[in-house]
Amino acid sequence: MNPLPNKTNTWLFPQLSTSREHQPASALRFAPTRMQLLLVALAACWLAFDASAQTEKVNAAIGEQVKTEEAAKASQKRIEALDSETSKMLGDYRQMIAEAHSLKAYNAELAVQVQSQNEQVQGMSKQIAEIETTSKEVLPMMQKMLATLDQFVALDIPFLMDERTNRVAQLKEMMARADVTTSEKYRRIVEAYQIEMEFGRTIESYQGKIGDKTVDFLRAGRVSLMYQTLDGKETGYWDVDSKSWKVDNDYADAMRAGLKVAKKQAAPDFISVAIHAPKEIG
Repeated sequence: MNPLPNKTNTWLFPQLSTSREHQPASALRFAPTRMQLLLVALAACWLAFDASAQTEKVNAAIGEQVKTEEAAKASQKRIEALDSETSKMLGDYRQMIAEAHSLKAYNAELAVQVQSQNEQVQGMSKQIAEIETTSKEVLPMMQKMLATLDQFVALDIPFLMDERTNRVAQLKEMMARADVTTSEKYRRIVEAYQIEMEFGRTIESYQGKIGDKTVDFLRAGRVSLMYQTLDGKETGYWDVDSKSWKVDNDYADAMRAGLKVAKKQAAPDFISVAIHAPKEIG
């Protein structure tokens, strides 16, 4: 059996032929050369590299955008913090301004008060100086008043003698005390004078002793001082001329009536009392 001609072999295996002249057109379209394949591979590599580079650029751009946004957020936070701090400082400043105005007005008011107090201090200092001068004049006067009161009690009709003499003795003791002010000494002496004046327009009864006898005394102002024993058997009065007690039972009924009025056991009424008869000065 004879083998097929070369032409037939070439047609059957065109990819093995090295001659482009003997290749059909269909074979030229579907069988790229090594150069074409290399170019395709290079193109593919370039596209892949370019896509990778573009991806990296996109990722880098996205990263930069993210960083920019984060920086913007951080900047916004700092701006907000600064704005808050600025607002706080502004509020503190306004408060300090208001406090400064308030303190200024308060200081002005205090200055007026201090001026007024200084004037009062000056006035009081002047008064103290006057008081010291007055004290030098008042003390001798009070000593004279006290001596007069002592003499008056001694010469008066002898009612409540213990009470009255003790009051004068206490005043004399007080005058020698340095811890009692001059004004207090003067007040106490004037008070003693007022008590003595009150005795002159009141009626009073009290119990006391004449010698060893306990009696009821009846004082009618300073014009009469009478007594009556508790059993009512003896009645008498103080005789101013003789400076002694006189028994006179004629006043027994008047004495009992006067004691009831003085003790508020009866309504006020006229009573008969023994009085010192005035004498003519010839």
